[in-house]
Amino acid sequence: MNKQSAGVGVLVLAAGLVILLGKLGVFAFIGSVFWPLFILIPGVLLHVLYFGRMVPSVTLVPAGILTVVSVILLIGNWFGWDLMRYLWPFFPFAVAVGLYEYYVFGDSRPRTIWTASVGLALLSVIFFGMTLLWTWGIYLLAAVLIGFGAWLVLNRPRIW
Repeated sequence: MNKQSAGVGVLVLAAGLVILLGKLGVFAFIGSVFWPLFILIPGVLLHVLYFGRMVPSVTLVPAGILTVVSVILLIGNWFGWDLMRYLWPFFPFAVAVGLYEYYVFGDSRPRTIWTASVGLALLSVIFFGMTLLWTWGIYLLAAVLIGFGAWLVLNRPRIW
């Protein structure tokens, strides 16, 4: 048996294995569970390329955006898409992370980039707080108000 015959045999074996795994649904399952990794990998790759001094610092903006968005999508994919009603404020936060990375690691440090990143981050925090308040946080607020009212009634001064 020569080397060429063994190489062809390995390729035929690999093709058969790929077809078998495809028919068993392994690739469909992996694709449905881990598809956000196709967004995470370019984000991490852009970070690696920048810190390896192969690309300019402006590539940190899409790198930060892609990385944060992929984490949000992984959380939604793994734990249910109904969590997006809570996680949507993190999409503008992804832009804030990208701008902040550019401000910290970039060659020039324009103040407007820092202002925009901090402004977007604060806006995301405000939106996240409002989202929590309008969903389950209103029950917490009601419980706090009931407790405070009961405390006021029970601890009133006795005047007789």
